[in-house]
Amino acid sequence: MTDTLIEVQNLEVTFEIGRRGLFSGAAKKLRAVDDVSFDIKHGETVGLVGESGSGKTTVGRAILRALEPSGGRVLYHGETGDLDLAHARKDEIAKVRGKLQMVFREGGLDLATLGGAALRAFRPRMSLVFQDPYSSLNPRMTVRDIIAEPLVAAGLMTDRKQIDARVREIAARCKLNLEHLRRFPHAFSGGQRQRICIARALVARPDFVVCDESVSALDVSIQAEIINLLKDLQEEMGVSFLFIAHDLSVVAQISHRVAVMYVGKFVEYAPTEALFFNPRHPYTHALLTAVPQADPDIEFRPERLEGEIPNPAAAPPGCRFHTRCRFARPKCSAEEPQWRQVAPEHYVACHFVDEMDFSRTIA
Repeated sequence: MTDTLIEVQNLEVTFEIGRRGLFSGAAKKLRAVDDVSFDIKHGETVGLVGESGSGKTTVGRAILRALEPSGGRVLYHGETGDLDLAHARKDEIAKVRGKLQMVFREGGLDLATLGGAALRAFRPRMSLVFQDPYSSLNPRMTVRDIIAEPLVAAGLMTDRKQIDARVREIAARCKLNLEHLRRFPHAFSGGQRQRICIARALVARPDFVVCDESVSALDVSIQAEIINLLKDLQEEMGVSFLFIAHDLSVVAQISHRVAVMYVGKFVEYAPTEALFFNPRHPYTHALLTAVPQADPDIEFRPERLEGEIPNPAAAPPGCRFHTRCRFARPKCSAEEPQWRQVAPEHYVACHFVDEMDFSRTIA
């Protein structure tokens, strides 16, 4: 088996906007994700950062098939032979198993090819932890029923005792009080609710979980607890995470590699240490200078980015960052930079990456 679990190849997600009526003219195209490629290894956390509206959430949801990609491929390289097809019709089971195993042998399971029973069978392998723990829990369900819902909805378990045993197991791993499983969400704090959300996401034992701004709504002290919990669960269960966030200091604590996104495109992708200590793209450098330093002896001098992030529906030509980049040259507005490797596992999209040095110490 390859070390890679999820392989994203030239992913594109396009939305139609602007058309509201019969005589309103042709709809405009908004390319929220444009030619994005990266991979996530078994047991690895990849951080995805960028300003609001850059397309981070769209990437996560396209991988999960919560949004349909407009182009590219998302390949799954995990095991598929033991998928639970209890919810499928008997005449579907052999056909679905054969298709999944055949595609896997051919070099990865292309998630875009799945539909019907095959997609329903695969869905428990991936999960999502939402941003807001207050609005993502059903206030009319008990904690036990909330955590058990993925098992019931996917038909993975039908025996109540087995379901209760699985719920109690994952609740204990998420450091929830087992005596509180019969309570309702309103009785819990934000940090406790997020633990419930994490337990729900992991109860079906997925291989891959998207954490979409999962700690941004929590206090700083609670954020640290949730980050430590996710790291412990990853070590125990071997799950891989795509950790979407805008707070670089949080991303640095949990991620093995970090991708930086700007107006639908990746501009840099590197191991966490390499990206924080030796950023190679001007946008990455600007983001890192905006992180306050804990050491009072270090002068805090954030780099100001002039102007606003461009509208993805009318993205500028060439390099999309050139309208705010202090190093921009005529070539930047005329030609789109190529995605290229500048060091082991370190990729950048910049015409003049070899001519700029952004080395600085990030505490």
